[in-house]
Amino acid sequence: MVTVLIVDDAAFMRLSIKMMLEANGFEIVGEAANGVEAIKKYKECKPDIVTMDITMPEMTGIEALKAIRQQDPKAKVVMVSAMGQESLVKESIISGAKTFIVKPFKEDHVIQTITQIAAM
Repeated sequence: MVTVLIVDDAAFMRLSIKMMLEANGFEIVGEAANGVEAIKKYKECKPDIVTMDITMPEMTGIEALKAIRQQDPKAKVVMVSAMGQESLVKESIISGAKTFIVKPFKEDHVIQTITQIAAM
């Protein structure tokens, strides 16, 4: 079973992603509301995949992505961005994100993306 850490400052987004993934056979091993928590949870949970919101308080998703990839260069991180964040998406890919999902997203697209990254 593929394990996932969900990182988003909005509780309803975490719940939404969690429900989608669990309904499709993924195991949610942790959640974080900001980049600082994400780094700590990544060390604790060692998930197969991380879904990472780009814009969060305390530490951005891109900063957390860089820190996680320093700890684990093989980390599989999927960035979650809002419309109009193209420059941040580019920066996250350069920083080592595997791909990205744009909000608002459709369940089938999220599942397809996470499944593809899990198989890498």
